[in-house]
Amino acid sequence: MVTGVGYRTIQQLNGVGPVHAAAFTAEIGDVSRFSHPKQLCSWAGLTPRLRESDTKTHLGSIAKQGSTLVRWSAIEAVSRYHGGAPIRDAYRRVAERRGRNIGRVAAARKLLTLVYYGLRDHEIRCLHREAA
Repeated sequence: MVTGVGYRTIQQLNGVGPVHAAAFTAEIGDVSRFSHPKQLCSWAGLTPRLRESDTKTHLGSIAKQGSTLVRWSAIEAVSRYHGGAPIRDAYRRVAERRGRNIGRVAAARKLLTLVYYGLRDHEIRCLHREAA
């Protein structure tokens, strides 16, 4: 059984239950090894693959390098509820323009950013603003 302040904090996010929270806390471990949430998203393999040649740059599909469990948990957590109120608008905006699956990956990156702050600060500030 996993216990901890960060574990309980990230369960406040829609779609993140005890299983996903346990996967996040176990796989990420000490979140202070990442200086920014973008590093965590890159470590999880949720950032676009970059191909460069001279002056041409092409952003491809997600890199899929890193923790498979964190990537799976983030995508599954946003699949049903699209991340709830703090993430839903971003999902819809991207999904209308680029498609449902790309919208899920974008929402999963936002969710992983909130997980980063939940594990680091033991609170998710955007949830407190919506409740007020």
